[in-house]
Amino acid sequence: MQAQPEKGQAATSGEDCGGLDKALQNNLNFIAGQKANPDAQSEARIANRQAVVDLIQQRRKAAGCAGDGGAGNANQGNNNAGNANQGNNNADNNNAGNGNQATAQPAPQQPEAGQGNGGASGQQVCAGSTVTLSGEGGAPAASSGEFPIGTTLKVTNLDNNKSTTVKVASVSGSCALLNNAAFEQVREPGKFLIRRALIEKIG
Repeated sequence: MQAQPEKGQAATSGEDCGGLDKALQNNLNFIAGQKANPDAQSEARIANRQAVVDLIQQRRKAAGCAGDGGAGNANQGNNNAGNANQGNNNADNNNAGNGNQATAQPAPQQPEAGQGNGGASGQQVCAGSTVTLSGEGGAPAASSGEFPIGTTLKVTNLDNNKSTTVKVASVSGSCALLNNAAFEQVREPGKFLIRRALIEKIG
């Protein structure tokens, strides 16, 4: 017999509505914190996160998840969200740069540097996807709406040739969303979005 879906799981699509709701709330709280305690990079961060929020909302709608995922409560926790993100702001201040990096643009064609997929690389996935940070702390990890928890992904920033290999630890609305520790391993100073990213499924 097929197991019944767990609480919060959409029976029709297999999506984890609870995970999507958590990812949505995390991003909304981050945005609220940036609005409550803005700095020179807040506008760029908010633009990044709003794009992620839109993706999560699309996945919730497709999965038939009930309610608004806590979006209506986002403004109630501005102070707490601001405090929770204070560490992120301090880290970002060390990398202050072009706020315009967050502006959404069409995905570039895959450059020559990403055509090899050589060495210990795995299968390239989500071609053309951009990668940003989730704002979550802890050891390097990723969240994904495409791959189940426990999947190992390698994310390479083709602009600086840095890469990180992480496991999917939670659900988001993106192919791969890196937490703070993982994003720091591949970021360029002052940038909060990786436009030329090579994402590979290792295991």
